[in-house]
Amino acid sequence: MPLPTVILPGYLESAIAYRSLEQSLQNLGFPTVTVPLRRRDWLPTLGGRPVTPILWQLDRTVKQMLQQHNVSQINLIGHSAGGWISRIYIGEKPYFAKRRDLKPSLWGASSLVATLVTLGTPHISQERWTRWNLDFVTNNYPGAFYKNVHYVCVAGKTIFGERRRGSWLAYSSYQLTCGKGDTWGDGITPIEAAHLEGAENIVIEGVKHSPRSQGIWYGSPEALKVWVECLV
Repeated sequence: MPLPTVILPGYLESAIAYRSLEQSLQNLGFPTVTVPLRRRDWLPTLGGRPVTPILWQLDRTVKQMLQQHNVSQINLIGHSAGGWISRIYIGEKPYFAKRRDLKPSLWGASSLVATLVTLGTPHISQERWTRWNLDFVTNNYPGAFYKNVHYVCVAGKTIFGERRRGSWLAYSSYQLTCGKGDTWGDGITPIEAAHLEGAENIVIEGVKHSPRSQGIWYGSPEALKVWVECLV
């Protein structure tokens, strides 16, 4: 029987944007739920502040799914920032806030996650607002760090970043992420930032970054069939 699956939305995104992906996975036999985030739930994390409020909601959702289905593990799907936030969640190092008066938090959920799928996740960044968090992840959990977790990193090859009309946003986003604008990606995340050493790395042509994009995104049926077989 397929394992229960939890979806963690991307930065500033709400759960409602993932209803279609949730339903598609359910139709394939995976009991699936999206962490019930609203856009305003991200406000305390703006400006590079700790993502602890998101992590606590993720933990509650995972624990509910484990109890509801009487299982010891789930699949975890993180879209965009949800991917690297998930890597903090499964980690065993205390996640320190920048303010010293706040206590560090620890979830250590690697034993609870059978497969971690990241969709268009920027696993590295040059942007100052996100670099502190991403450096924490990279320094403590480089690559596919936990051998008991199956890491699947999905990237899109859709837009080549160029300094011209129609490609300028992609160029700027890629440059802020990996330091190079003239490369391929999904329009927001470049391929080289979306993959991890030691993971099962997948590239899908023609997919755009956001579930709100026109056309195909990572959760569309055409793209889903490429990576869904990686789920336990």
